[in-house]
Parts: sequence; structure tokens; C-alpha cells
Amino acid sequence: MTEPTQSLEPARPLEPTRITRRTLLIASTGISSLGGAMTAAFASSAAADPVPPPSGPFTLPPLPYAENGLDPVISATTLSFHYGKHHRAYVDNLNKAVVGTPLADMSLEQVVKTTYGVAEKTGIYNNASQDWNHSFYWKSLRAQGGGTPPPVLRQKIDAAFGSLDALKKEWLAAATSQFGSGWAWLVLDGDKLAITKTGNADSPLTRGQKPLLTIDVWEHAYYLDYQNRRADYATAVLDKLINWGFAADNLTA
Repeated sequence: MTEPTQSLEPARPLEPTRITRRTLLIASTGISSLGGAMTAAFASSAAADPVPPPSGPFTLPPLPYAENGLDPVISATTLSFHYGKHHRAYVDNLNKAVVGTPLADMSLEQVVKTTYGVAEKTGIYNNASQDWNHSFYWKSLRAQGGGTPPPVLRQKIDAAFGSLDALKKEWLAAATSQFGSGWAWLVLDGDKLAITKTGNADSPLTRGQKPLLTIDVWEHAYYLDYQNRRADYATAVLDKLINWGFAADNLTA
């Protein structure tokens, strides 16, 4: 059967919407509020999660200062990502890799030295060395750092470099010339101070040198604050954050 045909009224044309200055103002205010909410949500997500109980022999060490303790040279946002995400991942990955092996009973430094150059243990080495490097880096910095080194360290600096300014110039050159990711170090090489740099996860521990201080030049250490201006970041660390007291302690330890 054929359905009865319904009589439809012709559709009424839509009236054009009248856009006033007040309408635009309300809309832009809403968009601005949404953007602010998104920014706040992003900032909230940047905060480091509470440190969970260790799931293996190695633990994420507490920072020696508050997350905003290095502002404005290194922001709380950078520190929360760097420490709470990157460093924590190295610790977690290391714990998973060593479970049930003799490495689980070693110190972190022993794991680094034992796995260095062993092809089948490259993953363990990378995570162990990055854990050690980062733990050392946090102690290499302090709020209101920089300034004049303690006398015992200053004598060594003058003997090796001629002056503190000469040391900082050489250290900055190492930090900025390291291709790609890595670290720039002040070390004790024999009985003399020296500046050296290492790529990726490597450290002076495997070179027979004694680390005294380090600057992390992986991009995640500075990119949120300095973008591609690595030299500005390294200069600010040397002038305002470097912990000469920690170096002096390492020198005499």
C-alpha cells in the first residue's frame, strides 16, 4: 500500500544571526577562560607525583631543596618534570632490570662500573648511570649558589686553571660543545682538577676520574626555561646555582 502523502509547509528561511560587540566580548571571554583552565590543568599535571614506595633495591633520592627552590634559574615546572618524571623513570627501569640478578645486591656505583661496556647489559648501564648522574647533579646545585669557592677548592682551581673565571670559561665551552645529550663535569684527575664532558649516560666513574660537580646538558634539563639557549642555562647555573661546597666535600672525601 502507498502511504498517504502528507502536506508539508515550506521551510521558513533562517534569520541571520546578529553578531554584536557584546556577543563577541562574551565569546572571547569564554575562550579565554577555557584557555586559562587548560593552562592550569597542564601546570597541575607537571607537578611531580608523590614518590611511591621503592619496588626494588634502588630508590629515588629526595631533592635537597623544594621544587621551586632553584627559581628563577630553573623553574619548578622544569624541576618537577626532570626529577619527578625523567629521573624516576631511570630508577623504575633499573629496578625492573636487576630483579633476581646479582646486580640487585650491588651499590649503584658498582652497577655502573660492572655493566659499562657490556653489550648485553647496555640497558641496565644506561639507567643505572643516569640514576647516579642525576642524583649527583641535584647535589651540584643549590639556591643562592655560585660565588667564591671554599679556600681548599680555590687553591686547586688556581693551580689548574689560573683563575675561577678561566675555569668557568672552560666549563661553559665543554657544556655548549657537547654534541647532543650529555654532561659537563668538574673532576679530580689524579691530583689535578680538570673539566671533561660525557655523552648520553656516561660519566667520569668509568674513566678513573673523581667527579666533583656536574651540569646536565640533556635538553630536558633546560628546554622549558631556555629553549635552545643552552649557553644561557649553563652560564646561569655557573653564576647562580653551582654548589662549590659540594665540590669541596667531594675533594676531601
